[in-house]
Amino acid sequence: MNNVRISLNSFDKIRKFINTTYSMDCDLNLTSGKYVVNGKSIMGIFSLDLSKPIEVNIVGDNGNTKYYPKELEAFII
Repeated sequence: MNNVRISLNSFDKIRKFINTTYSMDCDLNLTSGKYVVNGKSIMGIFSLDLSKPIEVNIVGDNGNTKYYPKELEAFII
Protein backbone atom coordinates (compact mmCIF):
# COMPACT_ATOMS: atom_id res chain seq x y z
CA MET A 1 0.00 0.00 0.00
CA ASN A 2 1.06 3.54 -0.71
CA ASN A 3 0.05 5.83 2.16
CA VAL A 4 0.41 9.50 2.95
CA ARG A 5 0.31 10.99 6.45
CA ILE A 6 -2.00 13.88 7.27
CA SER A 7 -2.86 15.98 10.29
CA LEU A 8 -6.47 16.67 11.31
CA ASN A 9 -5.78 18.31 14.66
CA SER A 10 -8.52 20.96 14.56
CA PHE A 11 -12.24 21.06 13.86
CA ASP A 12 -11.66 23.46 10.95
CA LYS A 13 -9.22 21.02 9.30
CA ILE A 14 -11.67 18.14 9.75
CA ARG A 15 -14.48 20.20 8.21
CA LYS A 16 -12.31 21.17 5.23
CA PHE A 17 -11.12 17.57 4.82
CA ILE A 18 -14.69 16.21 4.76
CA ASN A 19 -15.80 18.89 2.31
CA THR A 20 -12.82 18.13 0.07
CA THR A 21 -13.07 14.35 0.12
CA TYR A 22 -16.86 14.01 -0.07
CA SER A 23 -16.95 14.95 -3.75
CA MET A 24 -13.93 12.83 -4.76
CA ASP A 25 -14.57 9.81 -6.99
CA CYS A 26 -12.35 7.45 -5.04
CA ASP A 27 -12.35 5.48 -1.80
CA LEU A 28 -10.40 6.75 1.19
CA ASN A 29 -9.29 4.74 4.19
CA LEU A 30 -7.90 6.50 7.26
CA THR A 31 -5.68 4.50 9.59
CA SER A 32 -4.72 5.41 13.14
CA GLY A 33 -3.03 2.63 15.06
CA LYS A 34 -5.07 -0.51 14.55
CA TYR A 35 -8.22 1.33 13.49
CA VAL A 36 -9.25 1.82 9.85
CA VAL A 37 -12.25 4.00 8.99
CA ASN A 38 -13.95 5.41 5.91
CA GLY A 39 -12.22 8.70 5.13
CA LYS A 40 -15.49 10.30 4.04
CA SER A 41 -17.28 9.56 7.31
CA ILE A 42 -17.25 12.34 9.88
CA MET A 43 -18.22 9.85 12.60
CA GLY A 44 -15.37 7.58 11.53
CA ILE A 45 -12.87 10.43 11.64
CA PHE A 46 -13.96 11.50 15.13
CA SER A 47 -13.45 7.93 16.35
CA LEU A 48 -9.71 8.22 15.65
CA ASP A 49 -6.96 9.69 17.84
CA LEU A 50 -6.68 13.06 16.09
CA SER A 51 -3.76 14.24 18.21
CA LYS A 52 -1.46 12.00 16.13
CA PRO A 53 -0.81 11.87 12.38
CA ILE A 54 -3.25 9.74 10.37
CA GLU A 55 -2.40 7.61 7.36
CA VAL A 56 -4.55 7.98 4.24
CA ASN A 57 -4.85 5.35 1.55
CA ILE A 58 -6.68 6.42 -1.60
CA VAL A 59 -7.93 3.91 -4.13
CA GLY A 60 -9.13 5.40 -7.42
CA ASP A 61 -11.61 3.86 -9.79
CA ASN A 62 -8.87 1.92 -11.52
CA GLY A 63 -7.41 0.57 -8.28
CA ASN A 64 -4.36 2.84 -8.49
CA THR A 65 -3.11 3.38 -4.92
CA LYS A 66 -0.48 5.94 -6.02
CA TYR A 67 -3.12 8.53 -6.89
CA TYR A 68 -3.25 11.52 -4.54
CA PRO A 69 -5.31 14.54 -5.60
CA LYS A 70 -3.91 18.06 -5.24
CA GLU A 71 -6.79 18.96 -2.91
CA LEU A 72 -5.23 16.84 -0.14
CA GLU A 73 -1.87 18.63 -0.19
CA ALA A 74 -3.07 21.11 2.45
CA PHE A 75 -3.39 18.26 4.98
CA ILE A 76 -0.17 16.33 4.26
CA ILE A 77 2.58 16.53 6.87
